[in-house]
Amino acid sequence: MSDTKKVLSFAVELGDILLRNGAEVYRVEDSVLAILNSYDITDCDVYVLSNGIFASADEVTEHASSMIRHVPMYPMHLSRIAALNSLCREVCAKKITLEDAWVELERCKHISEFNFPVMTIATGIGCGGFAYLYGGTALDALFATIVGIILRFFLNFEATTKHSKTITNVLASMVVSISAILFYLIGLPVHYDKIIIGGIMPLVPGIPLTNSIRDFINSDYLSGSIRLIDALLTAFCIAVGVGIVITIVQLTGGISI
Repeated sequence: MSDTKKVLSFAVELGDILLRNGAEVYRVEDSVLAILNSYDITDCDVYVLSNGIFASADEVTEHASSMIRHVPMYPMHLSRIAALNSLCREVCAKKITLEDAWVELERCKHISEFNFPVMTIATGIGCGGFAYLYGGTALDALFATIVGIILRFFLNFEATTKHSKTITNVLASMVVSISAILFYLIGLPVHYDKIIIGGIMPLVPGIPLTNSIRDFINSDYLSGSIRLIDALLTAFCIAVGVGIVITIVQLTGGISI
């Protein structure tokens, strides 16, 4: 394998992992180009979308090489992005050999997420906080915390299934709505709407929406459109899940608006 192909393979692999973990398009492009340029590969082109990477190097020489990667959209993992950024800087500064960089890349790729108990507690506290922030009482916040914990258990179960992101968001919002309305129907003095608002917050696509706006500002209109559509579809799925449950309960006379 030529040196050009070795460097391009590493650069694209690092960009692939960055993109899979929610990095911005411009960050991925800059990282791949920086690595190529640090190895004196200046005849190169890199084009990154929200779900794909196209890269080529030394096109007019005998060492010409090109790569295409399809990158499915995954949830953001900031720890991996930070580790990969650090690795990219070390590679560009020639503080680490390419062989050792591959080993470090594998380590960054498998940085674990927070364990389940921590995620469960954080989700519960977040849901309770948002319920209170949006006008709920302290009791609403308490039950929103419980709903958040239920949601985290459900999402953990969903991760073991083969359901699409669309189905998962619909089902998760239904679980939140059913839990909140059950607390109301058993006679507790709570506002089910505030609990639902707090409970669905972990599902709200805030980061994809923010990244889409950033892509638009950077003139990456195609990537911005992809992220925006993904965010709007997620929001639509949440609305569908909540709407189905509330409509059914209304039709059965359980609640009234």
